[in-house]
Amino acid sequence: MNITDLIKIALKALANNKMRGFLTMLGIIIGVASVITMLAIGQGSKKSIQSQISEMGSNMIMIQPGADTRGGVRQSASAMETLKLADYKSIVDETRFLSAVSPTVNSSGQLIYGANNKPGTVYGVNQDYLEIRRYSIDDGDMFTEQDIASAAKVCVVGKTVVDELFTNGETPVGKVIRFNKIPFRIIGVLTGKGYNSMGMDQDDVVLAPYTTIQKRALAITHIQGISASALKEEYTDQAIEEISEILRRNHKLKPTDSDDYTIRSMQELSSMMTTTTDLMTVLLAAVAGISLLVGGIGIMNIMYVSVTERTREIGLRMSIGAKGMDILAQFLIESILISVTGGLIGVIFGVGAALAVNIMARFPIYIQPWSVFLSFAVCTITGVFFGWYPAKKAAQLDPIEAIRYE
Repeated sequence: MNITDLIKIALKALANNKMRGFLTMLGIIIGVASVITMLAIGQGSKKSIQSQISEMGSNMIMIQPGADTRGGVRQSASAMETLKLADYKSIVDETRFLSAVSPTVNSSGQLIYGANNKPGTVYGVNQDYLEIRRYSIDDGDMFTEQDIASAAKVCVVGKTVVDELFTNGETPVGKVIRFNKIPFRIIGVLTGKGYNSMGMDQDDVVLAPYTTIQKRALAITHIQGISASALKEEYTDQAIEEISEILRRNHKLKPTDSDDYTIRSMQELSSMMTTTTDLMTVLLAAVAGISLLVGGIGIMNIMYVSVTERTREIGLRMSIGAKGMDILAQFLIESILISVTGGLIGVIFGVGAALAVNIMARFPIYIQPWSVFLSFAVCTITGVFFGWYPAKKAAQLDPIEAIRYE
């Protein structure tokens, strides 16, 4: 008996029990749809986080003072003075793997314009900070080296600051705002970036020359941190190694001494977040995969019932010349048809469900082709695996006993 005849017989058998066949497929449909939807949600979250980290500067490196102890007591971060302007200049002059470097100081207080005010933080930086943090100027200009040299009272503000202080819709460029009694003239407005993956408003920011914040707001000569950007993300480790060598030399640290600074990179954060989302994706897929297992068990159960119901038919086929392999192939094809058809319908429902989640819940999704192929392949294997034993049982029936079966 050729394969075409076997497929026709299998299709006829399934057509005679449409509702039972559909209910058997339902487990496979739900399983495949669940796997595709869960993987799409997991991968969508991963892509969204990576995108937002990239907007923040995926190759950004942050250097902070640390491990500063006085009289055996560890100092607070604000009291640490282990980073100097000389460290910043050495890093600028000697590193080969950095594209931009900026000293950072900041001061918190009240921002005031007319009758409007809001709490805020003014960050003292240089022009490279825009490249490091992926900011751009939407209106006006960035402050210059001359502004830094003269500690000019000028600033660049984010969209959130503009919205909260300039409620009448006036143009902020050229206006003067006060920060803790210090007047700052706005010379530029940053392009909006929105919230990052940690829920922080990236537009609630005021940038000023670092010398201005050092001298006029904080009255300090040290810096609170250094932000830098590697030439490429893959050069981050080499850049960190270079920075560490420079700082240990500048701070005259012995080989046995601990670092008096802390270096962090966005690459570390990206790696951590990616690992977390990958774990969640695997867990979601595993839970959804249970549905496939249940669907496979349903196929086995129905095939057992089918073999029992058609015992006399099997006996008649074998008595007129059908071989055990023909009977095995017949029932195996039925099982595969159920699983493959259910898989195809499941793929359609899975893609549709993922798109519905994206449209209705505004949740990021990313449907990877391999997840569709994997789900379809698994459901096909499920049909073969769970259909094999009932088919084998049918093929091993004794023709005489089968014909006598009531």
